[in-house]
Amino acid sequence: MAAQSPYWNPFLETMDPERLRELQLKKFRAIVTWAYERSPFYRRLYQEAGLEPGDIKTLADVRRVPKTDKALLKQAQQEGPFPYGGLLCLPLSQVAEFRQTSGTTGQPVYQADSWPDWEWWSEAWCYILWAQGYRPRDRVFIPFGYNIFVAFWAGHYAAEKLGCEVVPGGVLDTAARVLKIAELKATAMMGTPTYMLNMADVAQNRLGLDPAKLSISKITCAGEPGASIPSTKRRIEQAWGAKLYDHAGATEIGAWSYECAAQPGGLHVNEGLFLVEIEDLVTGEPISEPGRRGRMVITAFDRLAQPCLRFDSKDIIEWAGHPCPCGRSFRLIRGGVLGRADDITKVKGVLLSPTAIEEVVRGFPELSDEYEVVVERPGDTDKITLRVEMAPGAEGAQASVLARLKDALRLKTNLGYAIEVHPHGSLTRYEVKARRFKDLRKPH
Repeated sequence: MAAQSPYWNPFLETMDPERLRELQLKKFRAIVTWAYERSPFYRRLYQEAGLEPGDIKTLADVRRVPKTDKALLKQAQQEGPFPYGGLLCLPLSQVAEFRQTSGTTGQPVYQADSWPDWEWWSEAWCYILWAQGYRPRDRVFIPFGYNIFVAFWAGHYAAEKLGCEVVPGGVLDTAARVLKIAELKATAMMGTPTYMLNMADVAQNRLGLDPAKLSISKITCAGEPGASIPSTKRRIEQAWGAKLYDHAGATEIGAWSYECAAQPGGLHVNEGLFLVEIEDLVTGEPISEPGRRGRMVITAFDRLAQPCLRFDSKDIIEWAGHPCPCGRSFRLIRGGVLGRADDITKVKGVLLSPTAIEEVVRGFPELSDEYEVVVERPGDTDKITLRVEMAPGAEGAQASVLARLKDALRLKTNLGYAIEVHPHGSLTRYEVKARRFKDLRKPH
């Protein structure tokens, strides 16, 4: 990683935890002060809570700082200056990069980054890629439709920063991307778990190529929980004959976590650049012990144009109870991001997380990579339908597979499903974030 960067410190990842907490407190106080002094939104938020930056004296005081969420950020952007509103801490003339959230829940959040912020983004990604074995000898193919969604933009620049050769595959279709990987003998690539499976399917069933015999040795995923779900991870690694690594980040937050080459069954939190808290889903009380799931509240320390402080991400995570064999002292979250608080829903009185369905479906090699879940209420009772495709050549085993699938779903989710088998290739294929879980019930 580039030694000239103000953010990367080669000793951070192995720093003594006590010293690391001291650094986090120092950086948290600095970003609260920055936001208070420069952002009308944050100053108003803190003044209404009776808080001044000097009140933060210990890490326990962090909880005195009001939380933010996506709804608050959207509201703050309704005022001037357009389009960032009171979140902006620098003059518009210093904004160098525009990004926005995917907007799947309505009006997107616009994200302003100065050039130092964009360097920070790519630096956070350098931690990810270096930990996963990316080196200057790698030729990295990025099959991503470059647009205003941040996705793998920072991964592109981080790979360049590490000295890798980067091949952008933005305007190519899926088949052309696979052929370009084969032509150039690319050694690594980035994408969503869904699209990695989609590319493998196209390679095998449309092009007659075995993706495992191509030159890809490592894949970095983001955007969905799949790369940390064992059955999905195993399926992608077998398809490509490559190591699959997970990462979690968001437009508003930054690239805050990564799986390392040790593949410890979880993600490191980049505690040098972020402060992650876990809160009980019901009471909001802090969770510090391993094994208890809660929602993540996160602060980015070094993002200056549009800071993100104590952001309720609604991601569900839990601390791991063991250190990583790689030697990094950055703590692990077990199993990566386990889902989202706003994705967990009640069906027939049972709490259901869509990732539980994915874990089961992807464990059946006789099924294709795509599936879809639809929840409806045609009368007084919920109905949950799972739409699947048989993998090519597995059609003769359909009856046996569906019987075992129903049993596995009942065991994992405590629910019964109506299962529909659709022709191979007929379900929607996705390039970025998949939308497989569709709740069509009317609010009540």
